[in-house]
Amino acid sequence: MHHRLIVAAVMATVFATLITAPSQESMAETSTSNDIDPATHPLLKPWTGPFGGVPPFDAVRVDEFPALFDVAIAAAESDYETIANNPEPATFENTFIPMEKAGRMLNRLEVVFDVHSSNLNVGPMPDLERGIVPKLAEHSDKITQNDALFRRIEAVYQQLDDGDFTVAQRRLVDDTYKTFVRKGAKLDDADKAKLSQINKRLARLFTDFSQNVLEDEKGYVTWISDEADLDGLPDSIVAAMKSAATEKGKPDQWAITNTRSSMDPFLTYATNRGLREKVWRNYYSRGDNGDQYDNNAIIAEILKLRAARAKLLGYPTHAHWRLEPTMAKTPEATMELMTKVWPKAVARVREEVADMQAIADKEDPGVTIEPWDYRYYAEKVRKAKYDLDFNEVKPYLQLDKLREAMMWAAGELYGLQFKPLTGIPVFHPDVRVWEVTDGDGKHVGLWYLDPYAREGKRSGAWMTDYRPQSAMGETLTPIVSNNSNFVEAPEGEVTLISWDDAVTLFHEFGHALHGLLSDVTYPSQSGTNVARDYVEFPSQINEHWLSTPEVLNKFAVHYETGQPLPKELLEKIEKAATFNQGFGTTEYLASALVDMKLHLAGDADIDPDKFERETLAELGMPDELPMRHRTPHFQHIFSSDAYSAGYYSYLWSDALTADAAEVFEEKGSYYDPQSAKSLHDNVFSVGDTIDPAEGFRRFRGRDVDTAALLRKRGFPVD
Repeated sequence: MHHRLIVAAVMATVFATLITAPSQESMAETSTSNDIDPATHPLLKPWTGPFGGVPPFDAVRVDEFPALFDVAIAAAESDYETIANNPEPATFENTFIPMEKAGRMLNRLEVVFDVHSSNLNVGPMPDLERGIVPKLAEHSDKITQNDALFRRIEAVYQQLDDGDFTVAQRRLVDDTYKTFVRKGAKLDDADKAKLSQINKRLARLFTDFSQNVLEDEKGYVTWISDEADLDGLPDSIVAAMKSAATEKGKPDQWAITNTRSSMDPFLTYATNRGLREKVWRNYYSRGDNGDQYDNNAIIAEILKLRAARAKLLGYPTHAHWRLEPTMAKTPEATMELMTKVWPKAVARVREEVADMQAIADKEDPGVTIEPWDYRYYAEKVRKAKYDLDFNEVKPYLQLDKLREAMMWAAGELYGLQFKPLTGIPVFHPDVRVWEVTDGDGKHVGLWYLDPYAREGKRSGAWMTDYRPQSAMGETLTPIVSNNSNFVEAPEGEVTLISWDDAVTLFHEFGHALHGLLSDVTYPSQSGTNVARDYVEFPSQINEHWLSTPEVLNKFAVHYETGQPLPKELLEKIEKAATFNQGFGTTEYLASALVDMKLHLAGDADIDPDKFERETLAELGMPDELPMRHRTPHFQHIFSSDAYSAGYYSYLWSDALTADAAEVFEEKGSYYDPQSAKSLHDNVFSVGDTIDPAEGFRRFRGRDVDTAALLRKRGFPVD
């Protein structure tokens, strides 16, 4: 998943994804804005240190955040007022260039704050969020609702037909003008006030939703005290469970935490069916337990507010509003792609379930495949059909070696080199930092890696921009991070990860490369600041390098013997490439379709649980598996607006990915220099300076062929 702080200077908080938030009445402040000197406070002044400055994570005192935000928001508002009140006629140079630089103090503070809210959400942080994020929403609205500022933007926009603009400048002006309009710049004062109230309330609800999911992830741990209940589990998983239990104060037991990285392997290998069901129910019931952390009422209110906002802004539904600036443009286009794939995926599930049931009938008479059985029996089918047991693969998947593999592949493709650094401030001891240079040794940027799960860290995996690349007079190099939730092995042992986790590792690194390889002028167009349904394309295509023989032969080495992955095992992996695609595609698409249908429902009164059940029934969702993200914990769409009516984007991007990957396949190598250079020049380096469809055409030589998506997943093309 791409989760980023949009820290581009242009309208810093206008484009910012609201992912966290605090309630003033519940904040315990030990300082006030009067105590803060922005010229000297390390979280407000320009970053110091090497490489153009680095985030001062070592200077954080979380109780200072409220006062710091008061200062930084005031400074940002002053920046924009100065631009808005410029007496000179509006030009690109005196309006858009200053906007690119405005609010940098606030940007820097948001970076540090959002890193803490995502990775260290403990102690006072939940309450701090509930007060701060609504303030950021209010600040964002003040910018987009500033009449004088909008008139200057509009004046430059009207010069586009006759003015002397570069392609990137034209795109920046056009996007900024349309973004302001979409965010209410043309509303009257009364409607602007309504819109601001909606956005402030949504910001608070997003935070409450996220905090509830975190609470259910902390609160539902499955404990094992009888060693017999570990039957079927690989040693590496048992060791990780023991480590998790020890960390939680029960060293004589084993713990399955309520996160995907812990749940998934247990459901895949544990023979105790009753425990599998318990673990499954804990995980898929997050936010849906009828208690103080239940998210259903929050979801219903979010949907109502989004519908009201869309209507206020002149759109039929929230989905129409969200999709206007994307590649898809309309909900109808997304539904066309999803409904093209859905019946093929469901048909494949039927085949997969039949294969699993046949094994269950032989080995466990009386068992009918249920959702907590799917992964378990799928592994048995994989072994029966392909003689492939991923238990045999995992000893070759060392986290550190795979990290080296990603770096090596980036070197082969783009000439990047990675040098480990020490002495750089980090927010947790787990975090490591690398300097990234090009083939000539020139500094490119910094990459931070935070790989392990911990309490207070939201689940999943993501990439974050700490600083976007730009070249407006001074060159600012990018600083990016990857954050994951791998279960760390006990001290002194090697951390092994699953094949799916390895795919995720490469995926998120693709986002990081998108940020690192950016070569643009304006920060708001840098790296991953592209359309939501395009941003996953660079990350998804980077997944392909994991399974290349060059990577596996060199880096997939046994953690005990050092021997490379056997050739016959690699061949089995290749033959099984489309195995279980019914499950993977259907669980994902169910979530994407529910997301879209929720946001096409307008202002209807929605009971989220009921809507989910009825929608899945209408779609013909197989009973044997759940949607990947059930509505009560669907953070993509309810912890911010970021992926709302946009979860389809993974499929949209994968259509591009599948077609683009065939370029390398046609060349006979994923390391073909010409293809790699074209991918760099037309996709990874250009950010949002050109239309993404044009960038894809330049790389592929034509528009996307969605049949490649079906071929990639092993579905019939008709």
